[in-house]
Amino acid sequence: MGSGSTFSVIGADVTIKGDIAATADLHVDGTIEGDIKCASLVQGESSSIHGGVVAESARLAGRVTGSITARELVILKSAVIEGDVHYDALTIEQGAQVDGRFAPNARQPVKAVPSPSIEAAE
Repeated sequence: MGSGSTFSVIGADVTIKGDIAATADLHVDGTIEGDIKCASLVQGESSSIHGGVVAESARLAGRVTGSITARELVILKSAVIEGDVHYDALTIEQGAQVDGRFAPNARQPVKAVPSPSIEAAE
């Protein structure tokens, strides 16, 4: 990002119901009820997101109820995640709570359905 890059802040007293799409960086301290798609997401400890998150990079410290897809993902010790996590690079601090499955982006095609067994086809 160049020196002209911008970021948006959603304050702790703000609740948004609906999806958010941002080409800039997004800092969330409030409550979001909807999906978020942005370049970079920073979530504060008191923040709550009820929906999916898609970002190039994400640093999560609050509660997320929904799936997360990010190239670079950092889950801080104060985070509580309920949903599946897809990533290229992952860092989790000791004490973080995640209730969901982890899958690297490169190994998890979006529409792939795993076959239970090759022998079952015979």
